[in-house]
Amino acid sequence: MKPARTLAAALAEEVLVLDGGLSNQLEAQGCDLSDALWSARLLADAPEQIEAAHAAYARAGAQVLITSSYQATFEGFARRGTDRAEAARLLARSVELARAAGGRTQREIWVAASVGPYGAMLADGSEYRGRYGLSAAELARFHRPRVEVLAEAGPDVLALETVPDADEAEGLLRAVEGCGVPVWLSYTVDGRHTRAGQTLEDAFGLAAGVDQVVAVGVNCCDPADAGPAAEIAASVTGKPVVVYPNSGEQWDAGARGWHGGASFDPATTDAWRTAGARLIGGCCRVGPDAIAALAGALKP
Repeated sequence: MKPARTLAAALAEEVLVLDGGLSNQLEAQGCDLSDALWSARLLADAPEQIEAAHAAYARAGAQVLITSSYQATFEGFARRGTDRAEAARLLARSVELARAAGGRTQREIWVAASVGPYGAMLADGSEYRGRYGLSAAELARFHRPRVEVLAEAGPDVLALETVPDADEAEGLLRAVEGCGVPVWLSYTVDGRHTRAGQTLEDAFGLAAGVDQVVAVGVNCCDPADAGPAAEIAASVTGKPVVVYPNSGEQWDAGARGWHGGASFDPATTDAWRTAGARLIGGCCRVGPDAIAALAGALKP
């Protein structure tokens, strides 16, 4: 069941708790995510695991659940031998699973359909570099078919997330025009720049006058970068800010593993809220325990 309020209306009234990293929770449940489709493979092979992961975050206090469609694309499914009709069904299933998990609680739960960057489809780490050699128009054509299917499935918002490049943000904003669903735009950043090197002032400026964009911000970044980026997002756009960084550990692509210590601290998120954050959660390696602590800190 959809919540009574729109996400925009809720953001005008309160700070909302996002979920954490879906992949780490699926791994904690014993799932193998070594496939190029990552967690999206489970849409076909083990949808009950995805619903269980969403439910774990809902129990922890998350009010917004982000779907498992980040790496789900027609092109990626085609490489696995899945035809377009079945791929569309699986994309829609990602929304249905999150909605079903949210329905297990008595609280309002919003569903954000994840629209990951072009680089996620390539599965080569290029979502953390951007600069694919494609124009904004070409990127819009890539994203539009998936956007249409996800929008038709009835999410409360589309999460244009982990965007490394302002050019791709421009393409995504073109792709969602007229889809009938509000969106948030969230960059992955390195300090005060996108991963592709554009200033955050310029990157956030793309969304400043777009009514369809109900929040802007950052995700899949170091927690230390979240506060400064949130300040820029709020000052440039005047919109509510979304912040959901990683744990602070570092991904080693060669060794395919995480190293270093975690620095995500729910007790320090007051600075993000002061900067304008109205949607706060975690991304990679931030699990239900951290989200429960965050919910306790934000909703005393």
